[in-house]
Amino acid sequence: MGIRKKNNKNPPVLSHEFVIQNHADIVSCVAMVFLLGLMFEITSKVAVLFITVQYNVTIPANGGPEETAVNYFHYGLKDVATVFFYMLVAIIMHAIIQEYVLDKINRKMHFSKTKHSKFNESGQLSAFYLFSCLWGASILVSENLLSNPVSLWDGYPHTLMAFQLKFYYICQLGYWLHAIPELYFQKTKKEDIARQLVYISLYLVHITGAYVLNLNRLGLVLLVLHYFVEFLFHVSRLIYFSNEDRQTGFTVWAVLFVLGRLLTLSLSVLTVGFGLAGAEKQGLNLAEGNFNILVVRLTVLAAICTSQAFMMWKFINFQLRRWREHAQTQTLKKKSSSSKSKSKKANGVNGSVGASGADSPRARKEKSS
Repeated sequence: MGIRKKNNKNPPVLSHEFVIQNHADIVSCVAMVFLLGLMFEITSKVAVLFITVQYNVTIPANGGPEETAVNYFHYGLKDVATVFFYMLVAIIMHAIIQEYVLDKINRKMHFSKTKHSKFNESGQLSAFYLFSCLWGASILVSENLLSNPVSLWDGYPHTLMAFQLKFYYICQLGYWLHAIPELYFQKTKKEDIARQLVYISLYLVHITGAYVLNLNRLGLVLLVLHYFVEFLFHVSRLIYFSNEDRQTGFTVWAVLFVLGRLLTLSLSVLTVGFGLAGAEKQGLNLAEGNFNILVVRLTVLAAICTSQAFMMWKFINFQLRRWREHAQTQTLKKKSSSSKSKSKKANGVNGSVGASGADSPRARKEKSS
């Protein structure tokens, strides 16, 4: 659901309705506190933890002079503060998109309550998926991960990340964490909360796992692939809401969804099952960030396979539901067309009977008299 319009009567301060109506302003004030903290020396050290990316490591490029040094980053506990700040930013951006884009479209289209909530969900997610997909693709190109697939497992553990890669993961975690309070802010229906919590948890578990286990390269490739397919689905749903006859996008999405699942499983098995299994560095070493042991590899593959099987199960149910709805609409159309043809025939028979009655001898006598 979108941001609720404010009523003429202002709700009591700090009541549920007050927080829901003004949550974007409240969160903006909290974010401004951290930004203002940068202006003062006493609080700047704490504010920096929330705003900037932590754990910077400077390495000379190709053993050259210090002027050509390259900055890399690794993860740590301080990242929790940074993720929290960008979760606040995600809540603000969510409110901006809702108020200035989606609410205006909703007022023009006059959707029902069910379509209204689904339209808002698809509008928010399509914007996020498009942005994340383009950003992730640019990182893949700049890091040469597409031209050199062996780099997905070569040189593991990948403890050092470029700024863009680490910031990408920070923003991903911040966005999916922001989706949890949004369930309250948007007054999500009780029957929809469980479904949304499931896919939010799946995103958080997989992204955090790739980040902590130093599988950030594989995680980036799989995220871009998954986001592209999901972007097509939500765009197709937005088009469907505007015109229910336009369902071609769902067919394209269905084909790419199956291919995406197969490619995800293939890359995961190739990287984790074969690449890391044959890597030079084996064993568990928390100091070096090395988790290349059999138990971890099996756990990662089991988590990926389980999530892909779950998504395929949801996909099959979705397709069956669509086919049933399509069959029902077709039968209703046939019934309506047959009833119309029967009514036309009945009207034709009544008209012919009336005409024959009017031309009978008795009718002619009545006319002559």
